[in-house]
Amino acid sequence: MSETKDVKLIAIVGMAGSGKSVAIDYLTDRGIPKSYFGGMNLKEMTKRGIEITPENEQIFRKQIREEEGNDWVVRQVIAEVNDLIAAGQKRIVLDGLYSWTEYKILKKSFPGKQLTVVAVVCPRNLRYERLSVRPVRPLDSEAARSRDYHEIETIEKGGPIAMADYYIMNDSTIDNLHSQLKSILQTINF
Repeated sequence: MSETKDVKLIAIVGMAGSGKSVAIDYLTDRGIPKSYFGGMNLKEMTKRGIEITPENEQIFRKQIREEEGNDWVVRQVIAEVNDLIAAGQKRIVLDGLYSWTEYKILKKSFPGKQLTVVAVVCPRNLRYERLSVRPVRPLDSEAARSRDYHEIETIEKGGPIAMADYYIMNDSTIDNLHSQLKSILQTINF
């Protein structure tokens, strides 16, 4: 648990295709370091020699939680965040908070106003359209729907979205998303 009271973390949550990466890029382009939840899975998959594909990632996310507990990813993230804090970072982005378990552990580890959760949301059909044309790991509608169900039912992804401190409706332009995020950052003095 961090004892540094002036540290602020912002966790970006949302379903696949909602625009989380656009929000994350906005923050990291301003020099704010991030800890990437999905990166913990990818690092471990690489370490174990597992080919990185959407199907393998989905299987691995479930497998690692069964082997190491539902808190495995968040434990890796907290360790990385504490390393960043020890290196002098005061503002950190958390990229890809997934589960209710992770949310509760982060809120306990970084209490009060240290952690702000921002959900990026948009209509499902728009998310699926975005996912079908994204350059990395595109998904057709059926694969996107399957991923949604898996993330909601197995990984408890709905909890952090429901409990977010702020919401960004990302159904228009990138500039609009940036404007909403900038307003939130000003409000929380990030």
